[in-house]
Amino acid sequence: MMTVRVSAFYKFTPLADVAAVRETVLAALEKAGAMGTVLVASEGINGTIAAEGPALDEAMAALRSLPGCADLEHKESHAEEMPFLRLKVRLKREIVTMGVPGTDPNALVGSYVDPHEWNELISDPDTVLIDTRNDYEFAIGTFEGAIDPKTRAFREFPDWFRAFRAKLEEQGRKPKIAMFCTGGIRCEKATSFVKSEGIDEVFHLKGGILKYLETVPETDSKWQGECFVFDDRVSVGHGLELGTFYLCYACKTPVSAEQRKDERFVEGLSCPACHDRLTDEQRARFQERQRQIALAKQRGELHLGRTRVKTAGE
Repeated sequence: MMTVRVSAFYKFTPLADVAAVRETVLAALEKAGAMGTVLVASEGINGTIAAEGPALDEAMAALRSLPGCADLEHKESHAEEMPFLRLKVRLKREIVTMGVPGTDPNALVGSYVDPHEWNELISDPDTVLIDTRNDYEFAIGTFEGAIDPKTRAFREFPDWFRAFRAKLEEQGRKPKIAMFCTGGIRCEKATSFVKSEGIDEVFHLKGGILKYLETVPETDSKWQGECFVFDDRVSVGHGLELGTFYLCYACKTPVSAEQRKDERFVEGLSCPACHDRLTDEQRARFQERQRQIALAKQRGELHLGRTRVKTAGE
């Protein structure tokens, strides 16, 4: 059986004719037999795709042939089965939505920090460590000492940071700001925003959490828990090994093995986070969806109702 390889990637680079780039990407990935989601915008490209064996190399080679993408890096992992049901290549205003006009990582960005140098930076008491991901991602794993902005979407980060900065200034503090995210894209854009706000010492983890987990030995790691990923694996751990979390298909919240023992957890219908707020109509709809998924499984087919694949930029 051929191994399914999963590639997470992004690249901030100016793209002039985004419609033409989309068509090029779509044709190349279809030819390679890749599945997943890719976002294309004038600021660059962002996506997660999967393909069997050498087909992934063909797909990544096509992406690196795009303007400004020759040095496109990716984080690779493996899956027991194809984690995506189809291929989507979408045009967007931003490859990761912040919603602040003028924020441009192609023009202004913080300093990259290699995973092997990250521990030293975040161990410095003068460093303020900020997790730029969403609250449900933070809940299942983060770095020691990281601050949780408690955002539900990345577009909430600018308002949170401005309020947070005001508190720092009231305390007379001008710390170094270090930020991180899953694959590097959100924290890179966040550094562009933060520097445009007048902060000088701004750093972000190159390659994100995934690169850190891939390259830093667990014995040296300052990572705690698992890392949420935007595909059907749900989470990964050190060495990018498959994690232990399940996804509640009612509310899209990661559910731990312990939470799955809770009587409020019913596969495909509810979990402790959403059980008490679902309507009867929702329960009936989810129950029918789960029945259709079970029937599809009996036929050896995948059911579209199960998918929730997206990228960190959506």
